[in-house]
Amino acid sequence: MTRDRLYFLLLNIGHFLDHLFMLVFATVAALALYREWGLGYAELIAYATPGFFAFGLFSLPAGWLADKWSRDGMMVVFFVGIGLASMLTSLASSPLQIGVGLFVIGVFAAIYHPVGLAIVTMKWRNTGMRIASNGVFGNLGVGSAALITGYLIDHGGWRLAFILPGAVSVVLGGAYFMLRREAIRLDTATPTVNTKSDAAPMSTEHRSLLMRISAIVFCTTAISSIIFQSTTFALPKMFDERLQGLAERLTTAEGWSFLAGEGDVATVIGSLAFIVFAIASLAQLVVGSMLDRYGPRAVFMVVAVIQIVFFAAMPGLTDGWALAVALGFMLGAFGQIPINDFMIGKMASGPARARIYGVRYVVSFTALAASLPLIAFVYDGWGFDTLFLVLSGAAVAILIAVSNLPRRLPVAEAVAAE
Repeated sequence: MTRDRLYFLLLNIGHFLDHLFMLVFATVAALALYREWGLGYAELIAYATPGFFAFGLFSLPAGWLADKWSRDGMMVVFFVGIGLASMLTSLASSPLQIGVGLFVIGVFAAIYHPVGLAIVTMKWRNTGMRIASNGVFGNLGVGSAALITGYLIDHGGWRLAFILPGAVSVVLGGAYFMLRREAIRLDTATPTVNTKSDAAPMSTEHRSLLMRISAIVFCTTAISSIIFQSTTFALPKMFDERLQGLAERLTTAEGWSFLAGEGDVATVIGSLAFIVFAIASLAQLVVGSMLDRYGPRAVFMVVAVIQIVFFAAMPGLTDGWALAVALGFMLGAFGQIPINDFMIGKMASGPARARIYGVRYVVSFTALAASLPLIAFVYDGWGFDTLFLVLSGAAVAILIAVSNLPRRLPVAEAVAAE
């Protein structure tokens, strides 16, 4: 493997770990802690909320530090910091302690998106497919959180779900540093200097177009983030409620004996969530290819329609039908992820790209954090059926916003010069 391919692979693994760490607690709360600590699921969600706010709010300073100091250096900080934070969280003996641990995990997790995506969109061409490939790894991290944590709950306890990925991340941080130490040294020796573009002044019409697109990007980013968080965080609990019959049958089926023994329902539910996440993540590869070919407007509208249909179909379903429809709306939820990053990568100037991604992810992850109280409120009052109808309405709002995008995006002059 060439150094360039290893570099891209480590960036992708970083995205995998970033989402895995942020969702370990979702499965731990759904399948273990509510029994061990005697707290309701809605109560436990509250302790995850500060971590998701940190996930968003610290994206902007992370992007700023990366532009001013070193993007590769910040990636080393990400790998090592989030790994150590996860291992420390495993020592928690109360909800408050685990909430503090999740907050620190969120601070380090905030580094990845503004920094890693800035590297991906600046270093390599064929932006749509690169972002999509990177996104697949992130979504596999989402799915693996349920799979790995469910397995460890049955075979080693929930604490190991924080310890094992943490140790792996610290080791990978060392490998990343060895691969990129010369680039980090050069970045540190020659910090980025702000320069003004020599391009001609922007016309009023062009500025107005950029403002309209930016408003759509940030609006759809917020709504898409609520959909993504509501589905990925709540899916293990929803499967725990609606797939019990299917899960119990699978624990006695021969095909599952290599992974789950009789009674290992948590492992099966985690595995089903992983399968849904893994298959749905492939939608990003299709979307990435379509973005390079057709542009974001048409692709985004198709993805929004998929979500509207499948969210509306979900209420009342259980077992096999619930599993199939969940796969449908997760295809839409995952498929939408690379679209806004693609638009930012095409329009944002290179020197400030990490900071612009930082702003995008402040919006995105603040919406992620805000969606946790929404999940708790709707679930506690009306259950998941109402939540699915709310999410279908959110997808309608995305469709309306996206219909106002131009058919072709304006491209920043700085992109061509990178």
